[in-house]
Amino acid sequence: MTQPDTSAWRDLRTRLLSACVLVLVAGLCIGMGGLLYDALILGVMGGMAAEAALLFGLSPKSWRGSVYVLWAIGAGLAAVTGRWDAFPVFCLASIVFGAQLCAVMCVIVFAGTALVWLRLESVWPVLFVVAVVVASDSTAYLTGRLFGGPKLAPRISPGKTWSGSVGGLVGAVLCGCLIAALSGLGGVATAAFWGAVLGVVAQAGDLAESAMKRALGVKDSGTLLPGHGGLLDRFDGLVVAAPAAALVSLCVAAPAPFWVAGAHAVFAFLAGKMPG
Repeated sequence: MTQPDTSAWRDLRTRLLSACVLVLVAGLCIGMGGLLYDALILGVMGGMAAEAALLFGLSPKSWRGSVYVLWAIGAGLAAVTGRWDAFPVFCLASIVFGAQLCAVMCVIVFAGTALVWLRLESVWPVLFVVAVVVASDSTAYLTGRLFGGPKLAPRISPGKTWSGSVGGLVGAVLCGCLIAALSGLGGVATAAFWGAVLGVVAQAGDLAESAMKRALGVKDSGTLLPGHGGLLDRFDGLVVAAPAAALVSLCVAAPAPFWVAGAHAVFAFLAGKMPG
């Protein structure tokens, strides 16, 4: 077994301090909901758009860069005001910025809209997704550095290992079960299933963002979050996990959370039956 690299722990203190601040701010906004939560979503969407613009050589201070950032915020405003029919327009019409920036804008818009959608009924669906993604990322980081071993995708992200991936998946499953139990809404067994699914999806999003940065020749998308990089770095798993959870929620009659009956709808579909 490959010996863990002790130098990998040098940024742990910075990562922990930054993560604590982020958890406190995000936790308050998610818990309070309403305007505070909406402001968080709009701010993150605008911030991710600004980072994406810089990555592809478009200054957010230029008129075109400013429009790109406002485009993301406008899509967020459409979501928080219930204009769900508007998000495809914001996605498709963003092709005016070019194919690459359009692709990133679609990810930002889908993620922001999904997070607004998931918060409509209660705090638990959003808390489930966020907690599972955070648990996946954190346990993957810790187990990967504790156990080391073969690399997961050395050409894309040399720091990621198979041990970290497995650890992240276990953390996602356990966290999903914990949130389901704490919510009192039931579905602990199916929560384990959706925790695993979202854990895999989040890791795929992480690798996809790493591949994009490698293609662009950059290490981080930004410097806003010490020890983590930028918003795109920190939320690379969430931006794909949230839309996946929102899609599953469409199979569930409100106010039930997506993890309770979502799996049953998928199993019925695979068996050739129409979901109820």
